Amino acid sequence: MRLVILGGGGFRVPLVYRALLGDRAEGRITEVVLHDVDADRAGAIARVLAEQAAGVPDAPGVRVTADLDEALRGADFVFSAIRVGGLRGRAADERVALDEGVLGQETVGAGGIAYGLRTVPVAVDIARRVARLAPDAWVINFTNPAGLVTEAMSRHIGDRVIGICDSPVGLGRRVARLLGAEPGRARLDYVGLNHLGWLSGLQVDGEDLLPRLLKDRDLLESFEEGKLFGADWLQSLGAIPNEYLHYYYFNREAVRAYQQAERTRGAFLHDQQARFYTRMRNPETAAFATWDATRAEREATYMAHSRDAAGAGERAAEDMESGGYEQVALALMRAIARDERALLILNVRNRATLPQLDTDAVIEVPCTVDASGAHPAAVSPLPGHATGLVCAVKAVEREVLAAVESGSRATAVKAFALHPLVDSVSVARRLMDGYGQAHPGLAYLT
Repeated sequence: MRLVILGGGGFRVPLVYRALLGDRAEGRITEVVLHDVDADRAGAIARVLAEQAAGVPDAPGVRVTADLDEALRGADFVFSAIRVGGLRGRAADERVALDEGVLGQETVGAGGIAYGLRTVPVAVDIARRVARLAPDAWVINFTNPAGLVTEAMSRHIGDRVIGICDSPVGLGRRVARLLGAEPGRARLDYVGLNHLGWLSGLQVDGEDLLPRLLKDRDLLESFEEGKLFGADWLQSLGAIPNEYLHYYYFNREAVRAYQQAERTRGAFLHDQQARFYTRMRNPETAAFATWDATRAEREATYMAHSRDAAGAGERAAEDMESGGYEQVALALMRAIARDERALLILNVRNRATLPQLDTDAVIEVPCTVDASGAHPAAVSPLPGHATGLVCAVKAVEREVLAAVESGSRATAVKAFALHPLVDSVSVARRLMDGYGQAHPGLAYLT
């Protein structure tokens, strides 16, 4: 089985390869193809993978190519983890938004829209190439904004593209352990959009354990989401929100924390990874050890601005362990390749899961997965407050897709203006001006 990783020079690729090294079952991935537009980055990551594979019998072979069509031909799975504009682009997304007093996070609000406007055209081109060159391949999308990009690709390859995210996995794992349950045995009642979902139930052996957590203030305030949102707010919601909803529920505090920070998250990651790739130019550098130390620093600072705003302190050690999106990707590939039924939270087309949205809208929801793909499971209805937010953000995503398809600057401005975290049409127009200056690739919007 061949896995193609687009964005193969990306920093988190070794996490995926680590998961593959632990898979010894029949039908496993035996060949990994790294594709990246930056040959130096791809070469650096290939060195890390080589050190990971040392001493592992029958480790998946790795090759690097800069030819996208060559990479796609013969693929069984395509893992899309591209970053159009690189981390320099992410840093610009954050700064343009903050200069207007609004959030610039890469998947939420103005920053997510800007990222989507320059990423969707590339993702659509990839989807069309997959349809032509590897029509039987399954695309696993981790390119952000994950829900938006997955929906864009689904218009060309249908249900053969599935989006993944590690946020729901981490949330479910934390809550299960807090309640004394084995995470692998817990069934999560979770629904929403990518980075915009709520956990409303956690069942073990048919019993919903979440009400016990919601009644216990001390227990609520002892884990990541409880520290971010506070026990009072979680009890008011009657659910545990995805951590990214902190940007909505505590928007003023989040924006202030970003504005007061010495560097934005994107700027921090840009500088950190620049140091890593620079060090990797030295052939004497210990590749895996250097990567692993950089990874640990990255994980420790995840969502640092939001934790600062909430007074949540440093991340717990268990929240920095591996087992995130790479394990979701591995479980997804296993289920499809071996026809082994699995239950995973994925980004897929809605079908009839949420009656408030049309059948083609991509949502984030538990799915049963088998050889025929991912199938949304039944979930509890969204409460009114969540329905309003989901519908509003989905409408914005649709405007982004319409702007990309039409090349309309006015439609792009509309997307910014309609987002719940952008408070003025005038701000939306200035955002479009600022992003247009920061990203020459947005010149297609006229």
